[in-house]
Amino acid sequence: MCGIVGYWDNHGANTAVAEQMALRIQHRGPDGAGTWLNETGDLAMAHRRLAIIDLSPAGQQPMTSPCGRFTLVFNGEIYNHPDLRANLESEGGHFDWRGHSDTETLLAALRHWGVEKTLRRLNGMFAFALWDAQEKALILARDRLGEKPLYYGKNGSCFLFGSELKSFKIHPNWQPEIDRDALSLYMRHNAIPCPWSIYKGIKKLPPAHFVVIRDAGREISEPRCYWDLSTIAEQGVANADQNNTVETLSDELDLLLRDAVKIRMAADVPLGAFLSGGYDSTIIAALMQAQSSNPIKTFTIGFNEQGYNEAVHASAVAKHLGTEHTELYVTPEEAMAVIPRLPTIWDEPFSDSSQIPTLLVSELARKHVTVSLSGDGGDELFYGYSRYTQGDRIWSTLQRIPQPARQILGDLLRIFPGTPVEYLLGFLPKRFQIPHLADRLPKLGDVLKERSAISYYQNLVSHWKKPDQLVLGSTEPTTLFGNPAQLPDLSGFREQMMFIDTMSYLPDDILTKVDRASMAVSLEARVPLLDHRVVEFAWKTPMSMKYRDGNGKWLLREVLYRYVPRELMERPKMGFGVPIEHWLQGPLRDWAESLLDEKHLREEGFFDPVPIRKMWEEHVSGKRRWHYYLWDVLMFQAWLRENR
Repeated sequence: MCGIVGYWDNHGANTAVAEQMALRIQHRGPDGAGTWLNETGDLAMAHRRLAIIDLSPAGQQPMTSPCGRFTLVFNGEIYNHPDLRANLESEGGHFDWRGHSDTETLLAALRHWGVEKTLRRLNGMFAFALWDAQEKALILARDRLGEKPLYYGKNGSCFLFGSELKSFKIHPNWQPEIDRDALSLYMRHNAIPCPWSIYKGIKKLPPAHFVVIRDAGREISEPRCYWDLSTIAEQGVANADQNNTVETLSDELDLLLRDAVKIRMAADVPLGAFLSGGYDSTIIAALMQAQSSNPIKTFTIGFNEQGYNEAVHASAVAKHLGTEHTELYVTPEEAMAVIPRLPTIWDEPFSDSSQIPTLLVSELARKHVTVSLSGDGGDELFYGYSRYTQGDRIWSTLQRIPQPARQILGDLLRIFPGTPVEYLLGFLPKRFQIPHLADRLPKLGDVLKERSAISYYQNLVSHWKKPDQLVLGSTEPTTLFGNPAQLPDLSGFREQMMFIDTMSYLPDDILTKVDRASMAVSLEARVPLLDHRVVEFAWKTPMSMKYRDGNGKWLLREVLYRYVPRELMERPKMGFGVPIEHWLQGPLRDWAESLLDEKHLREEGFFDPVPIRKMWEEHVSGKRRWHYYLWDVLMFQAWLRENR
């Protein structure tokens, strides 16, 4: 795991600038550094190394092929690199191997098979830049699911690329301009979706794509896809064998997951796993322990606040599996102490508040290991989110109501006095009470008025519903939600929700959160459930095997129960979050008030302060719960102050 950076300028480049740019992302690679300048002196690339495989100097980067044509900087891990070496040698190529690093294997493969054929053979997480001296072309590529980040774009006369935006700020000619359209997307999604970034002219390379750059960025190709999830999902759903038995599919998934975990346990440094006690992290820990002769290391953080603590469950799982378990209970003060660091770590506005515990558990793990396996991805692949079940149920009900009647009912619910009704219900027995009725009725009113399943789901997962009215001077760009024709031909709404999340929420939020949190402390996080073979298997699995008896991730659970007793796992799903709602009303109130000051909001000129101030006053008074909306604003404001 590493950090990469580079720039291409027809006026000339130098390694000193590239070295300083790379130093800004030293946390991604504290074990070594290297720079390289091309033969014409206009392209500089730099690398920061976190040594995982082949700790010797033979794994150092930038790495140039023996023929001198290709030079590579690479961030990530290629898990099947031993097989690729064997394949390369069996095809008769001459390879004078200098070491056993996956970087050297990747470079040899790119030289032997070419870019696109190599990308299709890789099993890994990666972002890389490859210079082809013969073609005078720079190729940038990113892994299938977007586990590793890669930014690129023109800024003035210079073309920049790198793992994190913060390195760009070191370049002497950096001229940033905030993209208000991207900001409106952030206010809806609490993260800036690919391909946008917070800065004009700078993009994120989409997952499963590569791009070719020539002439210092004057010629940038359209990103080319080498693994099309749309086709995989469409063909998988169409060809799913509805007659397959539970035993057959469980056996196949068990073997797939075992291998996905096994190849991610290869490391020349200490390794462990995050363990929350939920289904996904537990199955990863269980499969690690089943394939290890020694107790594996597992890590959990806990909170004393009721409703936010999974440490007790994780401890019980760890005891059953026999892992070497480390847990740390975090006080609210310790958790809140992380907040000032968030704008620097996440580099562009990002407001998924679970970034706080993710960073804390990464810090805990890094004290003991250099690599940690994570259970992310199970919800998107195996129908795990409660919003899938609830969303499908509500949409099915709404379709029975004529659209005109839904419009009228929606308007009524928007103005219905939920607060006094909620107060009166408080005098009734608990089973008759409806918590947060004042929040829920307007939200229900909004979704009642939606005309399509896709627009309904967008409303369901959005924070600010009309962000371009909040962000001054913005026009919200069209994403996958606004292009239903780009969606694959799937069998139903449930599959559409999973596909949209895998294409957007997973890489833009979940994987961004995990990458930045882990790399901030020089920890490599690996995600076995996102092995592309598991993803392809999941799309071939019938929905009846994913959702059954009111439970999502049904098949995944069946595999897990081979390793962990059912009674140890069956409990309500918990999110991995912190009580932001209460913190904003208490210990964070002064901090938030300073960032939401109406005078400052007006002077900065990004937001209309009126709706923000109204939400803030309602939240602190307890009249309404607006913490998700307010956290979006607060994280942008904190980022803005840090990056002026």
